[in-house]
Amino acid sequence: MERRNAWKDYDKKETKELEKLCKDYRKFLDNGKTERECVKYIVHLAEKAGYQDLENVIQSGKKIKSGDKLYAVNMKKAIALFQIGTAPLEEGLNILGAHIDSPRMDVKQNPLYEDTDLAYLDTHYYGGIKKYQWVTLPLAIHGVVAKKNGEVVDIVIGEEETDPIFCVTDLLIHLAGEQMDKKAAKVVEGEQLDILVGSRPLAKEEKEPVKKMVLSILKKKYDIEEEDFLSAELEIVPAGKAREAGLDASMIMAYGQDDRVCAYTSAAAMFDMGEVTRTACCLLVDKEEIGSVGATGMQSKFFENTVAELMDAMGQYSELKLKRCLAGSYMLSSDVSAAYDPNFASAFEKKNAAYFGRGVVFNKFTGARGKSGSNDANAEYIGKLRKIMDDNGVAFQTAELGKVDIGGGGTIAYILSLYGMECRTIPRVLHNISLKFEYNKVTTFSFSALFYYITNYIIKNR
Repeated sequence: MERRNAWKDYDKKETKELEKLCKDYRKFLDNGKTERECVKYIVHLAEKAGYQDLENVIQSGKKIKSGDKLYAVNMKKAIALFQIGTAPLEEGLNILGAHIDSPRMDVKQNPLYEDTDLAYLDTHYYGGIKKYQWVTLPLAIHGVVAKKNGEVVDIVIGEEETDPIFCVTDLLIHLAGEQMDKKAAKVVEGEQLDILVGSRPLAKEEKEPVKKMVLSILKKKYDIEEEDFLSAELEIVPAGKAREAGLDASMIMAYGQDDRVCAYTSAAAMFDMGEVTRTACCLLVDKEEIGSVGATGMQSKFFENTVAELMDAMGQYSELKLKRCLAGSYMLSSDVSAAYDPNFASAFEKKNAAYFGRGVVFNKFTGARGKSGSNDANAEYIGKLRKIMDDNGVAFQTAELGKVDIGGGGTIAYILSLYGMECRTIPRVLHNISLKFEYNKVTTFSFSALFYYITNYIIKNR
């Protein structure tokens, strides 16, 4: 069942729309390199599209009705968008789910130190990374510093042309004989992923003068002290903007496309909808890369509690109706899959691999090896999705993430499926650029547009 390349079916009008969407998507990537930044940007777009803060609406005592557009934010790291339909919430929601966190390095709480006239920030990597890919790479610092007086300072260093950048050092090739004999997992150890932040000593300082120079700069520019690192959330990410890739500009290369490509296109579909019968929801969460745990991950009660608040504000709440709403919902868990790479053909089973240009991917089941960590979507739901795709002329394909014994991965679908709702993973196809780092990925323009259209169709259809 070979699928046709979607590029062949675009006309001039669709290509123009595609290019605009992808331009907006790249802007989102540039402005959203952390979960906080993603949420802030989505809130900005939502308010422009007429969405209101659910918390403010509840506090005002305003009655929520069909057609209202609302958003709820969880600790500035997760967000839920709702467009209220004409049907009672008890009948269920149409949900698009994605995550906005990406693998990176986090600055430790006691990070700054000096060694042999060089100043470093100590880091702890987050999520699954190939550590050796993060050395000698231009890096930026994004995040916040919360001071004792309650002030929260936003930090972004390394994105402007006039900004300094940072790096993790590596051993000179001439001296790396022993290093090159190590297994890839050991070429660079986790404790070696410290970023170099300075080498200039502060005048007239004898003890740790380079460290003190760094602290003096932080004090002057941001009014923060060394102790303020204790209550900081600083993420180390690749510096630079999302770029078009390929001579034909058919691809996008950028950090964080897993899973911000699905997050952005899902939100864009929400902002561009007309009236709906079933209430539409877009749920963008944190912590997927480490198991969806914690207060801002999918395993938290944020979504359930928010739906309860929504039902209450509409005069429709009861514990039983809430359970019926969640059980009667339809969900597409939107995440990424691996595109077939001829350079690494042995990792794929070609009949069940995803391919560039052939449409978004449906993964009936996810998980690893014997479907560990999987949500296995039932055949009836798959049948409904096929009909929606075919009726609307949307290109799609089916796939699994690599050969069965090699590995695999899951996403947030299995968590929401615990409510008894229909859940299916619909990944974007990403192609790993192995010469760079694991989460500098390239994806075709066509998929950004396809995912936007598919989510728009699906969220309006049961």
